[in-house]
Amino acid sequence: MNNPTRGGLTSGRAPDAEYDVVVMGAGPVGQTVADRARAAGFAVAVAERELVGGECAYWGCIPSKAMLRPVIAVADTGRVDGARQAVTGPLDVAGVFARRDHYTANWDDTGQADGVKNIGAELVRGHARLDGVRRVAVATPEDRVVVLAARQAVVVCTGSRAALPNLPGIAQARAWTNRAATDSHTVPARLAVVGGGPVGVEMATAWQGLGASITLLARTPGLLPRMEALVGELVADGLRRAGVDVRTRVAVSALRRPAPTDPVTLVLDDGTELEADEILFAIGRLPNTDDIGLDTIGLTPGSWLDVNDTCQVLGPHQDWLYAAGDANHRALLTHQGKYQARIIGNVLAARAGGQPVDPTTPWSAYTATADVHAVPQVVFTDPEAAAVGLTAEQAERAGHRVRAVDVDLGATVVGANLYADGYPGRARMVVDLDHNHLLGVTFVGPGVAELLTSATVAVAGQVPIDRLWHAVPCFPTISEIWLRLLEAYRG
Repeated sequence: MNNPTRGGLTSGRAPDAEYDVVVMGAGPVGQTVADRARAAGFAVAVAERELVGGECAYWGCIPSKAMLRPVIAVADTGRVDGARQAVTGPLDVAGVFARRDHYTANWDDTGQADGVKNIGAELVRGHARLDGVRRVAVATPEDRVVVLAARQAVVVCTGSRAALPNLPGIAQARAWTNRAATDSHTVPARLAVVGGGPVGVEMATAWQGLGASITLLARTPGLLPRMEALVGELVADGLRRAGVDVRTRVAVSALRRPAPTDPVTLVLDDGTELEADEILFAIGRLPNTDDIGLDTIGLTPGSWLDVNDTCQVLGPHQDWLYAAGDANHRALLTHQGKYQARIIGNVLAARAGGQPVDPTTPWSAYTATADVHAVPQVVFTDPEAAAVGLTAEQAERAGHRVRAVDVDLGATVVGANLYADGYPGRARMVVDLDHNHLLGVTFVGPGVAELLTSATVAVAGQVPIDRLWHAVPCFPTISEIWLRLLEAYRG
């Protein structure tokens, strides 16, 4: 196939079509960029080399949560007397897989492709590469190269992929990444999960619930190290209660798998060995920018794209280039990427209309301020973990004078115990003492995901503590934790 960007040179050929905005990648972030650009009246083309809908729809958020929900539902039922007696058998594994396959549309992207076309955008299937300034060359499945010109902007929404370690034996091990972990139709008897972050703990939860024997290995002293320490402690306790062998402060130094049908042996850095039928690495992500033509505009292939708060790529003569979602490494979460996409839509419309855009004004319609100050995240384990904003440690490192307030949900909130007998959970809020508002909030416990938007509003809105007292939670709900946190703060 002809590569028009080989050697860092542009093709020099006339464009086949011209649009206002060209979007590279049709995952949820790219689709949101296209939607907002079309709403602003721009002509838009979207290029996609895999399935329209991207990693999230087929190998990430959607299939993983479809698998996790039955596991968590059974666990929740087991905490309610009178209901737990009705659950007498294991999960129907085939039913769980069928549910997941339904929510991924059996990995058929027809519906999402039609959605792109229905907003009036042009969908071009193939591998998109930058081809110099305001140009994108798409190598199509038909072995053609279609060159698209962008009058206003090119937006890179190419996402990320799972990282694999450079270990002896890694090729022979045929290790799983999140993709195999979310599209497999068989349950391994023994699964080793390497990585104590969100993907690792969620997949350990899901596959343990489906009947696999799980060993979870983490380099760090605790799980979920980017969240409050109390989160990792309670999630580790929950995993151990479910039967997961959780090991921290341990790393894999080598792998052995003599034949494809053999089990895989993990050699650990303490000299011990562990045998499993499959191994899943969940140790981080890499940007999908190594083969998108960055060299044709003077940027480094394979790098994360540095952007300002309007998501405009930094560098000489890149006033036309934007990056949203995982590719810019600001917050590797689908909802944050879509938030950035909405910001980009506002910026493009304003600039096309001659309106000034100040990338330094926080919380404006043109700056992705929440990426720094108010990122919400849920980890769908048992118990669930939900957090927004800064941890106490992060806030102190940033120079804030803070006070952290902790409350035991089960001991103080009637609604929590009505939700689950002997409710296991905790909450923390981090208060900025100089400005009297919240910098971060964390919840751990069954059903806490649905508390997170209220916390996000409080953090993003910088709602004063004195005003939060007037946001009265309904009795008896888990949301009464807000009252208990405020009472603990007042003392």
